[in-house]
Amino acid sequence: MKENKILATVNGKDITEQDVYDFLNQLPAQTAAQFRSPEGMNRIVVELVNQELIYLDAMEKGLNEEEDFIKELERVKANVLKQYAINKLLSDVRVTEEEMMDFYKSQKDNFIEPEKVRASHILVDTEEKAKEILEEIKGGLSFEDAAKKYSSCPSNAVGGDLGEFPRGKMVIEFEEAAFSMEEGQISQPVKTQFGYHLIKVVSKKEASLIPFENLKEQIEKHLLGLKQEEKYTSSIDSLKEKYVVNMYI
Repeated sequence: MKENKILATVNGKDITEQDVYDFLNQLPAQTAAQFRSPEGMNRIVVELVNQELIYLDAMEKGLNEEEDFIKELERVKANVLKQYAINKLLSDVRVTEEEMMDFYKSQKDNFIEPEKVRASHILVDTEEKAKEILEEIKGGLSFEDAAKKYSSCPSNAVGGDLGEFPRGKMVIEFEEAAFSMEEGQISQPVKTQFGYHLIKVVSKKEASLIPFENLKEQIEKHLLGLKQEEKYTSSIDSLKEKYVVNMYI
């Protein structure tokens, strides 16, 4: 086991590397990142020393015996105990492989990867220009080079490539044309609100069921939440029969 190095001592109490890490773990991730350097760690040690000095002074002054402190301590203890009890109540809740698979099978319609098309396009202002470019492509100019040369869309930098998309992501005229075409096919000019497009379908994917393994973690988390909520609610219902509860809302 790695040695828990002592970094400071205050009135006989050691402040160790583990104390520094515990302090760091209580900070928000973005804040903690600012202290993950030798200088930052040293600043934390100084702060822990300061806090220990404050604690010793408070004990010497008897602040731990003041009524307000005792009330605050009881409130904190109650909140910690409540959370501890909830965690203990739910600690044995598990989701089995069979339960996950049964859920997957029963919800298959919700796990469909939609039909997708990968397409490139060339966008110009007029139908005449689009037809001229189409003739150049038929004459041997590659679609990608034509997009770089003529298209007014920013996608011209990558040969007109728009990537992969499902239905509902493009304007309707463009979408209807793209999804009705075959792989490798180039369209006639397609008019939309943006101008005239020549569309090339690079690839198509049919709608398919997402594999169970890809969803397993998500399903487990969902079912675990449901089972924990069910156990929590059941426990609360039992406790309401044991203790008197009056609601005034």
